Amino acid sequence: MAGFTPSLENLIDKFARLPSIGRKSAQRLAFYLLSMPQAEVDSFIDSINTARSQVHRCSVCCNFTDSDICSICSSKERDRSTICVVEDPRDIAAFEKTHEYSGLYHVLHGVISPMNDINPEDLCIKELLARLGSGEVKEVIMATNPTVEGEATSIYISKLIKPLGINVSRLAYGVPMGADLEYTDEFTLIRAMEGRKSL
Repeated sequence: MAGFTPSLENLIDKFARLPSIGRKSAQRLAFYLLSMPQAEVDSFIDSINTARSQVHRCSVCCNFTDSDICSICSSKERDRSTICVVEDPRDIAAFEKTHEYSGLYHVLHGVISPMNDINPEDLCIKELLARLGSGEVKEVIMATNPTVEGEATSIYISKLIKPLGINVSRLAYGVPMGADLEYTDEFTLIRAMEGRKSL
């Protein structure tokens, strides 16, 4: 782009590759970074390098941690009879904010998506199955996103788990609070009907 030096253009391109960052946001970030004092830039770079070198997958649930076993898996307070299976580590943060779920988690790190060349062996499914051999787990909650890929992944995993005699459930998806039914899509309404509860 005219007016930008090659090194600045390269920095903008790097920011633009980040999720949810468009070209204009990438430019703002690049210019902001250039205006920061050198000490802050060095600290920023150090934090990225530290995270890249120290954060890895928990040896039990595959969540991100900087120790061998994450704080949730190592907690004595958690209900070990229930595992909630999620697509992404960010999903755990969303559940933890509710303060309603006290069981354990398992992170798949994606969903089955043949169109994107993601197969079951690319996900952390074998690690999940290994956790179910002890007999301690009584229920697995499939909490993948309500997409075609998320549904397919849930069905695939539930077929592997059911022969083990473990109850497999799926999150109830429905109409969000404050939504108008006339603007709600058919898939959401069907899930809302299926997940209805007695009052």
